[in-house]
Amino acid sequence: MDTWRRFWRLTGSERAVVLEAAAGLGITWVGLRLAGFRRWKIIVDRVARMRASNSPASCDAKDIAEPEIARLASSTAHSLPFRSNCLEQSLVLWWLLTRRGIPVDLKIGARKEADRFEAHAWVEFEGRIIGSPGEEHLHFVPFAGSVNFMETHSR
Repeated sequence: MDTWRRFWRLTGSERAVVLEAAAGLGITWVGLRLAGFRRWKIIVDRVARMRASNSPASCDAKDIAEPEIARLASSTAHSLPFRSNCLEQSLVLWWLLTRRGIPVDLKIGARKEADRFEAHAWVEFEGRIIGSPGEEHLHFVPFAGSVNFMETHSR
């Protein structure tokens, strides 16, 4: 019940971001499992860029700065009835910001820890990590370039 009260205390623009994040996380959860990362990233990229180029910056982009969008998206991810991982959360945050015309990069890094391969995803804006609390990303070596570049120049 407290979650709903907090939701209704948000501004209209903030509620829109929360609803977009919730829908995006659910759809991305399914999309990654059905299409795989490569195909799903291409779909998300096309939808985000189509929206960003076909319409002027929405009122959300003027009313809400990227750190606030990241905070709302993160809070939404932790309030949903299913768990989402860093890749799903980062893809959705990247989508939310890109469709508002905010130039961000999706990064993926890897490490080998105790004979296990581990990966982590995060979003960068002007070289700053957004949407990822703490310094977890510092323990991962990012792949060269952004995921945006890797996807559009593969094959």
